Amino acid sequence: MRRRGWSGGGGRWLVWTGRVVLWALIVVIVVNGVRAPFERFTSNQGVTGAPSAPADSGFPVQQGAAFANQFAAVYLNFDGTNPEQRDTRLTDFLADGVERRFGWNGFGRMAAGAIQFHSIEVADANNARVQVSFQSGARRWLLSVPVYQADGRFVVSGLPALLPSGGAAGLPAIAGPDRDANLEDQLRQTLEGFFRAYASGNAAELKLYAADGATIEGLGGQFTLAQLNSVVAPLGGETGRDVTVTVTWSITAADAAAVPTDDPADPAAQPALLEQAYQLTMEKQGDKWLVRQVQGASRSVG
Repeated sequence: MRRRGWSGGGGRWLVWTGRVVLWALIVVIVVNGVRAPFERFTSNQGVTGAPSAPADSGFPVQQGAAFANQFAAVYLNFDGTNPEQRDTRLTDFLADGVERRFGWNGFGRMAAGAIQFHSIEVADANNARVQVSFQSGARRWLLSVPVYQADGRFVVSGLPALLPSGGAAGLPAIAGPDRDANLEDQLRQTLEGFFRAYASGNAAELKLYAADGATIEGLGGQFTLAQLNSVVAPLGGETGRDVTVTVTWSITAADAAAVPTDDPADPAAQPALLEQAYQLTMEKQGDKWLVRQVQGASRSVG
């Protein structure tokens, strides 16, 4: 009798294996199809408000910002009694054939200072808009400057635009800390001595008020303590506190030429007073409170 070939589980095993592979392939395709648009969406969410050009667009951002700063310092300062001075200074910022007054009619005056880079919007490897912040009179402004570059050389590619800066942020009121009035009274004499030493920069005197291991550098004698105004010591630990202190400095002119005259009625000849706020990290060592660190206060105190 002729033996028949075996047609049992082996064929079924191959069929089931094929089905498993097919379903696995389908799952991978579905998962990738769902994940791809989700990843594109989340990546777009993370760059809201960012420049439209990629980070590797090739535009030299740092050099372009410096160029726009220099241009703004010339463009924003003019005097109708000597318009040619500004014309000459603008030459290296403008393309050949561009009129050197660059939109100014040659009359009046404008003075601007505190010029700083604010932001940049890069269009491509050659073009960008640079925003520069500046102050004129009592207000802050922005100047938008279109800039073109090629081979590391820059030129202003169009008329600039003045923009508002948005003004100062509203500062919300905050509750003051629960204060340790006894410690504040106790610290006043120590802090008066410390700030006199801090103003002079005398290392030996400062060491008397410094906590063990702390090195405090003073202001080098350009200031003297006119008044210790306030001490705010919060309730807290027995061995360490962050104490906020406001003082009034009397400012000594670093250069005698800074005083225009010897006339005592001249306001510039009078002592300058400047109130400032400090935060001191203080530690109690033995029966003394000593200074570990000096830094500026984070918020104004009364």
